[in-house]
Amino acid sequence: MLNTAANPIPDIILASKSPRRIRMLKEQQIDFMAVDSGVDETTVSAANPEELVLKLAVYKAEAVSADYTDRWVIGADSVVVVDGRVLNKPDSREHARQMLIQLSNRTHRVMTGFAVIRQTVGHRFADVVISEVSFKKLGNEEIDWYTGLKEPYDKAGGYAIQGVGAFMIKSINGSYTNVVGLPLSEVLDHLAACGALHRIKD
Repeated sequence: MLNTAANPIPDIILASKSPRRIRMLKEQQIDFMAVDSGVDETTVSAANPEELVLKLAVYKAEAVSADYTDRWVIGADSVVVVDGRVLNKPDSREHARQMLIQLSNRTHRVMTGFAVIRQTVGHRFADVVISEVSFKKLGNEEIDWYTGLKEPYDKAGGYAIQGVGAFMIKSINGSYTNVVGLPLSEVLDHLAACGALHRIKD
């Protein structure tokens, strides 16, 4: 369903205001609208990180779907996990330093839960995609320089693989876009299977 004057609301709603997720969908020439879910992530608990991202993705999709019952609503949530612990966004330069020290010369996992809901047809789907990211050994000067930038402070794990932080990445096993924040291949394949994927033509 294309966004026209006669039909101002696209058929796909992204339950997120994340600039990275919005940019990725725009680059795929998908007609969609981004809506903040309003879900307070700090109030949600789970037995493990995989269950946490799955629950949050569903909660976000449900929250927005309540107002857009006849649209395909996508919810997503990502976490960085090392030693079974979730690394959230750093709240200080020292916090960011400690995160990068933990990640240095090691492999960690990035988990993204995504959910697709369309209430009027009773459609509910949710899954988790996991990627493994290996960091090079970081020197103190590199950590000091990177944590002096703005980039780390709105990113889970304190780094951006799609930004300046790319210099730290030695290898990735799995989906790159999953590490950025939305596993495009899996999400778009699901929408296509539902007949919901409509790309804008030039």
